[in-house]
Amino acid sequence: MFDIDIADIIIKIPVLLFSITIHEYAHGKMAFNCGDPTAYSLGRLTLNPLPHIDPFGALCLFLFNFGWAKPVPINTRYFKNIRADIIKTSLAGPISNLILALTAGIIIRFVPIYAESMGIFLYYMLFMNIGLALFNLLPIPPLDGSHVLENILPFKLSLGYYKFKQYGPIILIGIIILDNIAHTGILRAILFQPMRFLASLFSGLNF
Repeated sequence: MFDIDIADIIIKIPVLLFSITIHEYAHGKMAFNCGDPTAYSLGRLTLNPLPHIDPFGALCLFLFNFGWAKPVPINTRYFKNIRADIIKTSLAGPISNLILALTAGIIIRFVPIYAESMGIFLYYMLFMNIGLALFNLLPIPPLDGSHVLENILPFKLSLGYYKFKQYGPIILIGIIILDNIAHTGILRAILFQPMRFLASLFSGLNF
């Protein structure tokens, strides 16, 4: 059993690094396309995973298949249409992960897999990217979904939501702690069924 665990870890770490790197690169690339060179100037528009790793978020992704990376720096003053460009930049990361998950699912569905290690790799690529995408779409600051919600709300409501943002990280960490110490299952209740549905939809397997 110990050897299997080590084998899983050896496979899971590259999937983790690749997934969060693509996620943050997509944010930075979209911001760059919208006129913001900040990520590029600071060396964050890169496929090197090290500048993108948030230790706690990476640990959550590694252990629970949902988590986050270190946010790419963005200067909205460069955007021509601030609200629309923030939404596009925020969605770019989760969408990139869904594309990776879909790719893994298509391979699982249509390509014969003879090596167990390849099957494990594709399984993690499927689930970790779905988890990364859906978790980051939650409208809890500082996750991507919070930036989307803030910029689709009417202006007065968005101002109220902006005031709530300072409490977002505390709420997020509190939920994670409650889930893992008190076993409240809050995130599982929110994310598990959508994750299973998308995994089954992409791969054709019944999870």
